[in-house]
Amino acid sequence: MPFGGTPRQYPTYRTGTEGAHPLLGRINPEHGPRLAALPCDLVWATTWMDDANEIIAPRIGLPRSAVVSWPEPADTDEHDERIGLHWKTRALVDWAAGRPFAWVDDEITDVDRAWVSAHHPGHALLHRVDPRLGLTDNDFADLEDWLHWTRDAPPQGPA
Repeated sequence: MPFGGTPRQYPTYRTGTEGAHPLLGRINPEHGPRLAALPCDLVWATTWMDDANEIIAPRIGLPRSAVVSWPEPADTDEHDERIGLHWKTRALVDWAAGRPFAWVDDEITDVDRAWVSAHHPGHALLHRVDPRLGLTDNDFADLEDWLHWTRDAPPQGPA
């Protein structure tokens, strides 16, 4: 979902429930079938938490999916913020528990990629989406390529 900037920068999609939240009109309903067709298990890793299943999923035709629960504040938060590590990074690596995972977000940085590489024993794709555009055809192509590669790639050893 694209965020930031002025609303006229983004395409909007009318479904009749945009008044519930100002960003809902920016969600492309065509993304649902494309996401559902990916050869993976979809998981919500968003601050919407389970509201993503209640509000976003039905708008774009997705079934209920697992939701990452975010941890309570920790002693490492201040350190992570100082070094530029995204607040979701540790939780996503913990959630993946060594399994391959792809994280699609508009705030991913090289710091997150380096941390995941050093702390996650499985394959991981940290794919940054341009917040002004949201998911594009190129993003879907990158995800599909990585998912197919991961299916055929040998497992990684411990980090």
